[in-house]
Amino acid sequence: MKNMLIPKGSYGYLKNHRAVAAIRTLLFFGVSIGLYVMGYVTTKSNRNLLTIVAVLGCLPACKSLVNLVLFLKAEGCSKTLKSRIGAYDDRLQTFYDMYFTSYQKNYAISHMALKGNVLCGMTETAKCDCNAAEKHLEQMLSQEGIKNITVKIYSNADKYIDRLSQIVELDTDEHKSKGQIIDLLYSISI
Repeated sequence: MKNMLIPKGSYGYLKNHRAVAAIRTLLFFGVSIGLYVMGYVTTKSNRNLLTIVAVLGCLPACKSLVNLVLFLKAEGCSKTLKSRIGAYDDRLQTFYDMYFTSYQKNYAISHMALKGNVLCGMTETAKCDCNAAEKHLEQMLSQEGIKNITVKIYSNADKYIDRLSQIVELDTDEHKSKGQIIDLLYSISI
């Protein structure tokens, strides 16, 4: 099953994990229901060991269902945007389908790019509050001790593509905490 998974930060990640979570959830609930039915058919009663195992089997099934609901809410990068920004994938450290959660709001970021001390992203969701997303990411970076990172989230594709063109032309060294930044982005997104 791991071979079927698209890695986090790659195009199609959310769609792929949504399908895997749906299959996993159906499988887990199917096993629990099957165990319950087998126990009931063999003993003609709910009072048997297989009923207990079936009920305990609902715990991972419910956890998987919660995971599925989260993936159903998340929207990934559209094909249109992917075709417009795909040329930058070779020249920048890029991330697709990032969905950040916080206590107050969730932030669907279709694409992100990192070069030097600049981290910028593009959201296609009208409900996404760009300023709040920037503050959330800045707060997470500062909590990890990563300083001097400029975070900007765009909701306009043309402005974002212009910014990507500018970032590509920057003559800057890689940030000393680049690996730590990437790890943080992956750990705080679904």
